[in-house]
Amino acid sequence: GSAWGDWALYTDSPLRAFESELGVQAPVGYWDPLGLTKDGDAEAFRRRRVTEIKHGRVSMLACLGYITPEFVKFPGYCSPSTGLAFDDIPNGLSALSKLPGAAIAQFVLFCGLIEKGLYEYDPARAPGDYANGGVLGVPNSSTLPAGEAKTRKLNAELANGRLA
Repeated sequence: GSAWGDWALYTDSPLRAFESELGVQAPVGYWDPLGLTKDGDAEAFRRRRVTEIKHGRVSMLACLGYITPEFVKFPGYCSPSTGLAFDDIPNGLSALSKLPGAAIAQFVLFCGLIEKGLYEYDPARAPGDYANGGVLGVPNSSTLPAGEAKTRKLNAELANGRLA
């Protein structure tokens, strides 16, 4: 039987409203444990899906940023004026206590520029498919393939973002 019980059998079930959308994947299928989509609002669903893709991308990069310093450190200085070498910066969240305020400000500014300037939401495009995004987010590089290959890649990205 279904994890949703008899409710999943009804043809007018809110669970069926978005079951053919991007991100509905085996083995779970459509999953909305909080019932956020039971009102059937397509625009709200799309906004949540765009947000899920964005946060998934940030989470995947955060995982890389957390793991990479365990194996690789840049040579030289992070802040020559304070004598702070990259080797002196600890891994993980404790790195925040060692970084100068200017480094943190640069990071926040860069994230803000990416958020507000580089990738603009276009309702005519699929969630996560930005006109100038390209592969791996490199602006104006080759874009995602069309059709089924594009759907497969975006579904894989959603699954990896959920895992991260």
